[in-house]
Amino acid sequence: MITVESLTRRYAGFTAVDNVSFTALPGRVTGFLGPNGAGKSTTMRVMVGLTVPTSGSATINGERFADLPNPGLEVGVLLDASAQHAGRTGREILTIAADTMGLPRRRVDEMLELVSLTSSEAKRRVRNYSLGMRQRLGIGTALLGDPRVLILDEPANGLDPAGIRWMRDLLTGFASQGGTVLLSSHLLHEIEVIADDLVVIGNGKIVASGSKEELLAAAGTLVRSTSPRDLAHALELAGVPSTLAGDGSVRTDADPARVGAVALTAGITLTELRSAESAGLEDMFLSLTADTQREGVAA
Repeated sequence: MITVESLTRRYAGFTAVDNVSFTALPGRVTGFLGPNGAGKSTTMRVMVGLTVPTSGSATINGERFADLPNPGLEVGVLLDASAQHAGRTGREILTIAADTMGLPRRRVDEMLELVSLTSSEAKRRVRNYSLGMRQRLGIGTALLGDPRVLILDEPANGLDPAGIRWMRDLLTGFASQGGTVLLSSHLLHEIEVIADDLVVIGNGKIVASGSKEELLAAAGTLVRSTSPRDLAHALELAGVPSTLAGDGSVRTDADPARVGAVALTAGITLTELRSAESAGLEDMFLSLTADTQREGVAA
């Protein structure tokens, strides 16, 4: 179990993470979502002892990462696949990790097989690996100590469709056996497929958290029109609370039929009207984080 409580990290004149609290539970995959610069990576770095919090805490099964006697046996971490030593071979990297954790050398071969790196690829220096191969090696290193918790930042980057499917099956299988997975990814479709719970962060603060089903069901109605401000005003006059998002959409808890009736009465043309649940994770994410999006930057 991962527990983040009132976590804050400030730099000179800038607050990267602001009073963040959430949990990632055993037996579940928790998707950690947010735009670039929202505070995801800072939060994950605090979890694994690479960044010291200004206040608050992040613990693994009640312990700080730095206090774990042999952390690799309890927490598998992959924050940056490109940070591996470029001059070593894949086998050397796994062997050093195994020796550090006091594991038998047979675990190296087991991990190479698990992540589908061939014998010739394992002998190749990491500088000659593709990004997808580095991701596989990084996942193998994270799983080497047979931990019960995984913290993974963008592990699908560079993987081809078959690799993404492999990773999905691997992580859902890990969670089904009681493991805890915290997964950050820009591939919202993959998060929607794999995640049981969602934590959404924007501008360093949690903007939504809960089970995937609960968050999608609570998203209400999504509506777009040629005059979004006029629509929001018409809904307000009709006693229907709504929110005008930065992407031009209007969100409301009212059912679509009620929204359509208000728009018809006001003479406002609608270009889209649907249950936000049916719109899926991407629309929900963009609506929740609209104020933090930058044009041309991946979500």
